[in-house]
Amino acid sequence: MTRRPPKEHLDELIEQVIVDAYTDEEQLSSFQMMIGDNLAVPFETNMLGLQVTVTAIDFRVGSGIVAICRHGRQRQAIGILDLPLPDPPPAGAEWIDAYRRWAG
Repeated sequence: MTRRPPKEHLDELIEQVIVDAYTDEEQLSSFQMMIGDNLAVPFETNMLGLQVTVTAIDFRVGSGIVAICRHGRQRQAIGILDLPLPDPPPAGAEWIDAYRRWAG
């Protein structure tokens, strides 16, 4: 199992995101941008016994930051915090960990 980044590192990433974002909405938007810019997509993961491909990161009103997942011709937006990551996780996954810590 892959180790999670140390809390100190996650706090540094959070600081990078929120330094110029003053409201919760601005901070959420900044997290979406940083995850979208740094998470290496596409990548494959397993959800409910199905192999899916994460093709993009997006923001959906009512859902927040989501991963756009594809299985065959089907597409589904999954909340980024509900997305099971493969082991080892894709490059940039520490930004999801930082978002989880911030949102917690």
